[in-house]
Amino acid sequence: MENINALLSQIVAFMWGLPLVILLVGGGLFFVFHSGFKPYLYLKHALDITLGKIPNENKTANSEAIKGDVSHFQALMLALSGTLGLGNISGVAVAITLGGAGAIFWMWITALVGIATKFYTASLAVKYRGLDRNGHLQGGPMYVIREGLDKKWLPLAWLFCIGAMFGALPIFQINQLVQVLRDFVAIPNGLASAEQHFSFDLITGLLLAALITSIVLGKLSRISAVTSRLVPFMVALYFVMTLYVLIMNISNVPEAFFSIFAGAFNGSSITGGFVGSVILIGVQRGAFSNEAGIGTESLAHGAAKTNEPIREGLVATLGPIVDTLIVCTCTALAILVTGVLDTNLSGVSLTAQAFEQNIPYVGGYLLTLVVFFLSTSTVLTFWYYGGKCANFLFGTSFEKLYVWFYLVLIVVGAVTSFSVVINVIDIMYATMAIPTMISTLLLAPKVKQEAKKYFANLAVK
Repeated sequence: MENINALLSQIVAFMWGLPLVILLVGGGLFFVFHSGFKPYLYLKHALDITLGKIPNENKTANSEAIKGDVSHFQALMLALSGTLGLGNISGVAVAITLGGAGAIFWMWITALVGIATKFYTASLAVKYRGLDRNGHLQGGPMYVIREGLDKKWLPLAWLFCIGAMFGALPIFQINQLVQVLRDFVAIPNGLASAEQHFSFDLITGLLLAALITSIVLGKLSRISAVTSRLVPFMVALYFVMTLYVLIMNISNVPEAFFSIFAGAFNGSSITGGFVGSVILIGVQRGAFSNEAGIGTESLAHGAAKTNEPIREGLVATLGPIVDTLIVCTCTALAILVTGVLDTNLSGVSLTAQAFEQNIPYVGGYLLTLVVFFLSTSTVLTFWYYGGKCANFLFGTSFEKLYVWFYLVLIVVGAVTSFSVVINVIDIMYATMAIPTMISTLLLAPKVKQEAKKYFANLAVK
């Protein structure tokens, strides 16, 4: 296992090297300027669309029937449930542990440029929707590539689907959920020990698999119904918890911000002392947090009920603001102001300790509650993503087989090593980013044409 993990670490280091950072961040900067900053100038309009304050274009015009399966709000909640999981709680702890506080600065940068990236990827996901093997209209990078580019680019669609099928597996979310349940519920109550916890992990994995199966079989309608209710409440609860911790440690807040900005350009806090490593870790964990440029969120936004691509592109811009600029910052500050970095904890347990330390008796339980709902909602959304990609590649029969394989891996994730899990996910995220960013860059002029028409009509109204 150690040899396998070492090999996976080398693959991660290669795939998340400078070329991919340039593709994600450089590509994002290109979208910022190519869009004329429109995604940033129309954030309020994006919020109004999401909240249903802007009438649907198909209700006010005699045009073709509305396409899509979920509302703008449900599409955003579905996308957020895929990003607002443990990437924002455990992933931030990993970023700080590996790259120091400065890694958070580079996570912010990926989020800021990610606003423009998501505007483009989500707009394309609606503009280039296509029929799956069952004849249902679908959106996502593989359909964008198939419908928007020449056939010679089709291997990029296959590459994305392979990356998504494995990158969307539940092993990371379940692994960290079981870890926090074990550390802050089972061990304190004598249900498991730090040395012997395999039985607890296995039983918990089986119970989670049964719970998620009951929801998964309801498919997209049930998944979107669950996520649209859970995600806003959990984000609000997490924000209130963090605010309390920051108030309790208010004197340490300025120092925490200083460490983030200072560490962003100083590699002394990490092994090797190379500032480039801080940037790579920040971009890597930032991509894992908000998925801008990865393409998975386009699978959700492509299901929105709209015939206007730019509308959903604008809705998607709210994603990086919520999941990285707000939630990830909450996590980072909670860790930095409480001094829990001096403990031997890692991953989600490090974040949980910050709350347990400042909200005695209930802090760990409250975070466990947040982690439980966010991680399970992420697993539900990722099942949807992986299933769509399985259908695209191999058809309906394989999609059904993939669902059961997915559910089995819930149990596997409960008992698997954390380091192996995170390396596998990082490799798959890199695999998805390459076709997503290349296709989006190639089709960027199409988005600009749509945006020009949309904003011109908006100005007339």
